[in-house]
Amino acid sequence: MVERYPDFRGKALLFLFFLWFIWFSNFSVRIVFSPILPILEDEFMVSHARASAIFIFLSTGYGMAVVFSGLFSGRYGYKKTIVFSLVCLSAVTFLIPFIGTFSFLYFFALLLGFSVGLYIPSAIPLITEYYAERNWGKVIAFHDTGASGAIFATPFIALLLLHLLPWRGIFFVYGCIFLACSIVFLFVSSEVRIAGSPWSIFRDIIRIPSLWLMAAIWVFGAGANLGIYAIVPLYLTKELHMDIGHANTLLGISRLVSIGVAIACGFLVDRFNLRKIMFVMVATTGISTILLGLVPVRHVGLVLFMQALFVTGFFPVGLLAIARTFKREMRGLATGVILCVSMIIGGGIVPYLLGISGDLYSFRLGIAILGVLVTLVSVLVFRLKELE
Repeated sequence: MVERYPDFRGKALLFLFFLWFIWFSNFSVRIVFSPILPILEDEFMVSHARASAIFIFLSTGYGMAVVFSGLFSGRYGYKKTIVFSLVCLSAVTFLIPFIGTFSFLYFFALLLGFSVGLYIPSAIPLITEYYAERNWGKVIAFHDTGASGAIFATPFIALLLLHLLPWRGIFFVYGCIFLACSIVFLFVSSEVRIAGSPWSIFRDIIRIPSLWLMAAIWVFGAGANLGIYAIVPLYLTKELHMDIGHANTLLGISRLVSIGVAIACGFLVDRFNLRKIMFVMVATTGISTILLGLVPVRHVGLVLFMQALFVTGFFPVGLLAIARTFKREMRGLATGVILCVSMIIGGGIVPYLLGISGDLYSFRLGIAILGVLVTLVSVLVFRLKELE
């Protein structure tokens, strides 16, 4: 049991910023395929659906890892799991530039997703051990802004690096970052373990109805966020005929306020009803996603901004809902199961289906249908009895 930080001064703040940077880098490398996807599609001469299938492999690897991490990281140590995750990320990103066949990219996407997926089921229990419960909302929300920040910054990072390097060189840069982070984290963190048999905990967790309700909500939350994000550059360049620089700039700007929204939600849930805030975030995300598929082309940028505003607020709220729904010994594994289901379906299958929609009819139709489903699933929030 580590000594909890009573406030956000000194080491507590510095450690939180470091965890933020690790999550930022993890999330950024996972989504960097989105802004460079038009380049990959042209270089390897593949269809929208085949290019978008990268996200299935990324999400499948991610989903496998979060369950694996949820089952075993508590027993073997959250610190060791995070270090292992960073070392694997460094190795995979150093190898990706040597790929010569598009099919091999699927294999490395699977490995990349797996390496990223090991992190968050260990990070959330680690954070709840380091910080007092009264601060969980703020701490988890701030940590989650690493994802929001990555969603905003990655298109601009990609554009900057593409001016200096070919797309393969981008992954060398990430490899150096992960190697450095693994070394620093090894020396600045303390080990945290959870006693108990992971398989007995797993059997208990899968019998809890709230697990599957939460997973269903997260599936569509991830679909509206990562699913849309993954195909927007293709949608804007191939269907709306924008150049890649304009498309990625628009994608990045649409996520401009995401960090502030995530932090604001962290403060709101510490003061107001978590379930109501969660419902509002999911429902407004669904409505704005419908509009994204229906509005005239000249308004796409504005609606994309609005959609990002609402969907970003869901994730810190959703992570806090998981932390409050499940007991300490279940928290890491529950996070793993929920993220596994949501990322494989919402972050992998949804962009693939949107790619098929783009090939057969249009991206707009697929986006509108996704928005309808997100809006309908928002009512499941009121079935989560633990959040009353």
